[in-house]
Amino acid sequence: MGFTMEKPFRILGIHHVAIGAANKERLLPLWTDILGARVDHTHTSAAENVSEDICVLGRASHGVEIHLMEPVDSGKKSNVASLALHHIGLWVDDLSSAVSWMQTRGVRIAPGGIRKGASGHDICFIHPKANDDFPVAGEGALIELVQAPPDIVNSARAQLS
Repeated sequence: MGFTMEKPFRILGIHHVAIGAANKERLLPLWTDILGARVDHTHTSAAENVSEDICVLGRASHGVEIHLMEPVDSGKKSNVASLALHHIGLWVDDLSSAVSWMQTRGVRIAPGGIRKGASGHDICFIHPKANDDFPVAGEGALIELVQAPPDIVNSARAQLS
C-alpha cells in the first residue's frame, strides 16, 4: 500500500529513542559513562506513570535524545518497562498537518492527540495497534511524531535546495 500523493509535511530525522527499564539507574552507566551521552534533564509524568532522564548524543539541535525511562510507581500499570525499546521519536516539520493527513489515510493516532512532550516540543503518537476504523498503525511499535523547531526545519530545507 504505497501513497504517491504529495504530503503536507516531511519527516526530518530521528529526534529520540526511548528505552524502558524497571530501574533507569541501571541504564545510565552504559549511556553516559561508556557511550558519552549527557543527561540534559529529567521529566516526570504521574499521569503516564513515567520518569525519564533525557540524555543527548551529538551536538546542539542536531543531537539525538535517548530517553531512559522507568515507572514512577512500579505497583501501578505502566508499559514503560515492558519493552526495552519503548518507542522511537521522529522529527516532523509540520505536526498538525501530518496528523490531519495521516488520519484521513487511516492512521490510528493514540489517545491524547497533540500535546507537550518531555523535551518541551509538541508531540503525538501513532498507535501501535490498528483497529477497524483506523487500519494503519505501528504494528507493535509505538512511534512518536515530534514538531521540529525552526532551526531543524530550516536546516532540512536548506539541505534539500
